[in-house]
Amino acid sequence: MPELPEVESLTAFLGEHLAGRTLERLWPVAVSVLKTYDPPLTALEGRVVTDVRRHGKFLDVTASEVSADGEIGADDLHLVVHLARAGWLRWQDGLPDTPPRPGKGPLALRVRLAGPSGAGFDLTEAGTQKRLAVHCVRDPQDVPGIARLGPDPLDPGFTREAFGRLLAGEQRQLKGVLRDQSVLAGVGNAYSDEVLHAARMSPFKIAAKASDAEVDVLYAALGEVLRSAVERARGVAAGSLKAEKKSGLRVHGRTGQPCPVCGDTVREVSYRDSSLQYCPTCQTGGKPLADRRMSRLLK
Repeated sequence: MPELPEVESLTAFLGEHLAGRTLERLWPVAVSVLKTYDPPLTALEGRVVTDVRRHGKFLDVTASEVSADGEIGADDLHLVVHLARAGWLRWQDGLPDTPPRPGKGPLALRVRLAGPSGAGFDLTEAGTQKRLAVHCVRDPQDVPGIARLGPDPLDPGFTREAFGRLLAGEQRQLKGVLRDQSVLAGVGNAYSDEVLHAARMSPFKIAAKASDAEVDVLYAALGEVLRSAVERARGVAAGSLKAEKKSGLRVHGRTGQPCPVCGDTVREVSYRDSSLQYCPTCQTGGKPLADRRMSRLLK
């Protein structure tokens, strides 16, 4: 799943390629992709892209009406996209003139820009679980997933004190708290593993039981891991972002491989639809975690 660093990179990429361009046509190919109907998706056609932003893991393309004399109107619309677990964005310098045909392929939405080359992008989604979501809204806060977002961990106003207040009273495990979008915006399964490994903390530690010193370490690790990932992804072409993300991960997705810090074997805890990876030596005092839901440290 694309997380904060990858979506940040896609935001910058689209900002460079869409700014000042007119949205000519939008084709929803998969029935499941469009989550709103008012305003209709066609209301975006003929509008000019004036901004591209990120809200957690959401992409937000602002499209404005422009008068004949070049004046930008105040009634913006927003094309909001959440790529979910298996979605991706594929840029093309020249899209076909003919509308795409609905079928069993991965194509979910096509956006074509005005101009002789017909540049634009496709939103695709692999697999059978169709969770990729596209919204056309007047205000990004009209998207429920954005309205419930917690603070962005890379926001300059997100202080160590603010982070400590989020953890205080949380009786859930750190892994679940870090992944909860209503607590922190943009951190998912992969980077929560990476942050906990960098902080040398167990994913099963209860958040409220973290000491002040541990909160200090976790806050520093959160910022460092995310900022480093954003920097690595900066300027990387959209098609290469997945490989770039994987190459920078130390424990997530590396079950059975040696930990790059201590050399111990990276282990895994599997759940019904996800898994976490960790290093026993770095994070759990050398003790393996029981591989079942709601595990505790084996005694």
